[in-house]
Amino acid sequence: MTEPGTMTPMSRQMQDCVEACMSCHSLCEETMSSCLQMGGQAQMQIMRALMDCSETTRMCADMMMRRSPMSAEMCALCAKACDMCAEACTTMPDDPQMTRCAESCRHCAEMCRTMAGATM
Repeated sequence: MTEPGTMTPMSRQMQDCVEACMSCHSLCEETMSSCLQMGGQAQMQIMRALMDCSETTRMCADMMMRRSPMSAEMCALCAKACDMCAEACTTMPDDPQMTRCAESCRHCAEMCRTMAGATM
């Protein structure tokens, strides 16, 4: 039993999910910078997906760390944003940055789907 005012430690599964979210967030931010350097109107759909994923993963990690009662729902939404971002990034299969980002998004989506089904 925990003492009043202290939180129970995060499970290994939750810690792994937080790490996946933060890693994905960082890669999305780096990929946005890469996209901006490339330019071009076709990048707008990818940029939107990257922005949504970046913000969602950061918020999801924050909510899990503070043990928000909405964490499971946020994980489900995060998985969806990550899936959409991975899909957008795969439209540029020859770009190594996009490939790394898509892989990170897929991994994060998988971790978040698991957490969405777990009791937190």
